[in-house]
This record gives sequence, structure tokens and C-alpha cells, in this order.
Amino acid sequence: MTRVAAVDCGTNSIRLLVADADPRTGGLVELDRRMTIVRLGQGVDRTGRLAPEALERTFAACREYAAVVKEHGAERRLRFVATSASRDAENRDEFVRGVLDILGVEPEVITGDQEAEFSFTGATKELTGRDDLAKPYLVVDIGGGSTEFVVGADRVDAARSVDIGCVRMTERHLVHDGAVTDPPTAEQIAAMRADIEAALDLAGETVPLREARTLVGLAGSVTTIAAIALDLDAYDSARIHHSRVSVDRVREITAWLLRSTHAERAAVPSMHPGRVDVIAAGALVLLSIMERTGAREVVVSEHDILDGIAWSVA
Repeated sequence: MTRVAAVDCGTNSIRLLVADADPRTGGLVELDRRMTIVRLGQGVDRTGRLAPEALERTFAACREYAAVVKEHGAERRLRFVATSASRDAENRDEFVRGVLDILGVEPEVITGDQEAEFSFTGATKELTGRDDLAKPYLVVDIGGGSTEFVVGADRVDAARSVDIGCVRMTERHLVHDGAVTDPPTAEQIAAMRADIEAALDLAGETVPLREARTLVGLAGSVTTIAAIALDLDAYDSARIHHSRVSVDRVREITAWLLRSTHAERAAVPSMHPGRVDVIAAGALVLLSIMERTGAREVVVSEHDILDGIAWSVA
């Protein structure tokens, strides 16, 4: 067993995994997994810079994670990966310095292709040998700033990252006079849908979206939709992991989210407070993907880029 620690810092959340990895079995024994909504990408699409308050929220989470990593004795095998928001920001050097000071490692601002490969590894490593899930897989990681598309069977055959994350779509299309429209207008939804469809056209130039036999969905938008579909009294990772949600159910949930108020979404018992304002956009991204690919269902995975990062350390 090799003890490893992995941090995935995205546009909306920062997450930590400390685990013991067994290369012989392909298994990760999870010791600590946690997530904090920090909204690092706040305003990046508009300003091109990381906001001071967003950086401080992120650094506060890093200080918490540093204590956990030290407690488990994983400081020597720690990898910190930063994705969409920090790729786009003019002042990302400020972010890099802060993380280095707190955690002792320099964050790797990875490309969309690297992000896609980590996501694919994390999501599919434990699916090997499953007779009920046909290959090739289309792994879709809907993040805050971008969405990664990866097609492959036992390895990545094609991948593409496009800028249609739930935070980016919300800030670009659903904000008026500095506040999220609640609920959004038909015109706002139509503009967001057109933006998503254009991004799917780009993804389709590289990734054969319709050739996959199994759609695997990752990250908070997808897992939250699964939690709603399962009518959970509270967020339950064990029940969500490898659950299946039909396209008709995703369509119903998306329609409700797009017509609901902030208070109605916040009242959903499985809804993380940090996702209330961005979940409708994330749901529309998922629905658009399912309709474009012809997928009848999505297999939901709680294992994703974070697990892929951990395996890269091991």
C-alpha cells in the first residue's frame, strides 16, 4: 500500500482525498475525502482575474487540508491540481504562491486534456470487468468552468475540454444587474442552451460523442441530480455512486430546476448550499449532452478526477 494525498481545485469547489493505493488490485482505500465550495472562479469569465475574496476562501480551505494531510502522514506524496478557473486567470501566480506557502507543493495548472485523462482514470478504473456496462465509455466531467469529454475503453482514445461549466454558464447567462435571475427567463435559458450546443459542436470535432455505449457522469452537478432523482433525505455518496438516471428523469429535474426559485432549490435536502445558484445550469449541460449523444441513461460516479490524481501519485 502507498499512502497518497490528492487535491483537485476547480472553479466552484476544492476537494481532498487521502487514500492508501494498492497497485496490485487497482483499489483505493479511502481515509479522508472532503469538499469545500470556495467559488474560486467567481467573476473570472468577466474580469479575467481571481477575486481577492475567492482566493482567501480557497486558502482557508487549503489550511484545513494541510492539517488533514499532516495528520495522515501523506505530505511526501501530495499532488495539487488546479483546473479551469486558474487556467484562465491573469493573476494565477498569486494563487500558486499562496498554495505553495500553505501546502508545500506547487499547484499544477493542468490543461483540459490532462484534466480529461485524470477524470477518465478515476471514473473507469473500477468499472473494468463489469458485464452490464458496455464499452467504450463516454466520461463527462461537468465542472464549474469547463466540461471534459473523454471516450475510451481501457484507455483514453479522444478527449476535449470546452468552456461550459455550471458557474461559467450561470454567470454568463443567468446573472442580471449583479444577481442571479430567479427563476431565469425563457430568453436567458435559450441563450444558455445555444451556448451549450455550440460547445458540443466543438467537442464533437474531436470526440466521437455518439460512438460510446455507456455514458458516465462526474462531479457535483451530476451527483446532485442523482440525489434528487433518488429522493434522498440527505446527500448519500454510497447510494449515489453508480446509480443510473434516465434521460427522461434528467429532463424532468432540469425543467423543475429552471423554473424553481432559490428558496425551493435550497429546500432540497440533498442540495449543497454552494450549488443552489448554479445547479440549473449544470443540469441543462447534462441534459444537452444526453440528448446530443442519444444516451438513454447516465451512470453516476462519485469517483472522478480526484481519484485519477491520487492514482497518478501512487
